[in-house]
Amino acid sequence: MPNAEPDPDLRHLAGRNPVREALERSERIERVLLSTGVTGRAAAEVRAQCRAAGVPLQTVPPAKLEKLVPGVNHQGVVAVVSAVAYADFDDMLREIAPDHETVARTKPIVVLLDGIQDPHNLGAILRSAVAAGARGVAMPERGAAPLNAAALKTSAGTAQRIPVARVGNLREAILQLKERGYWVAGADGTGETSVWDMDWDRPLALVIGSEDRGMRRGVADECDYRVRIPMAGPAESLNASVAAGILLFAAARVRTSGP
Repeated sequence: MPNAEPDPDLRHLAGRNPVREALERSERIERVLLSTGVTGRAAAEVRAQCRAAGVPLQTVPPAKLEKLVPGVNHQGVVAVVSAVAYADFDDMLREIAPDHETVARTKPIVVLLDGIQDPHNLGAILRSAVAAGARGVAMPERGAAPLNAAALKTSAGTAQRIPVARVGNLREAILQLKERGYWVAGADGTGETSVWDMDWDRPLALVIGSEDRGMRRGVADECDYRVRIPMAGPAESLNASVAAGILLFAAARVRTSGP
């Protein structure tokens, strides 16, 4: 869970009514911070609002909120607002390819991020995804890097050129993609398929795992392929964004013409 320390790259919205209204309008809320001093009905209402909006809620000491919005009457509730808006996952998939036939014909690339927590890695992956022609990105609501100014800067502005969706359950998102006709390939250093031997000429959902642990077991089990990048030098692994770039352009190579 992301911590509640001040982050100059994120905007903060304070007060129960402003936060409630933002949640109702589906604004760009990364998470809501609730003071431990708020209890009873008031706390229950905030929890219910976050649950209805699908926004993570974190309980923090009152002092944390004072650091985030000093001198503001926050009433024990502060929302952390992302730099850009997230897409709805279902809407994103329909926009990419509305039916099974279109998926099969256009062979889109969708990127799934399983626990990428560094905004700089997120930004770098988004930059590669746009350059390689990927059509969308999805990541979990919890335990994922925010789309903050650091991510935007690293993406060199490309983060706003590709839809990014948050999903409650990445495994369920993978199953939904499979139902739509996508094949799922996960980056795995011990995978059975080499990046050079993989058949990339198909509708593709590419899964990139976290910087330290890779894909979670449940996510890896749903992959049709686990793809490794062979390394000749004495390096145990690659940075997640570097691995993503290599796999994305391997997939893009069969989709582009020319030398």
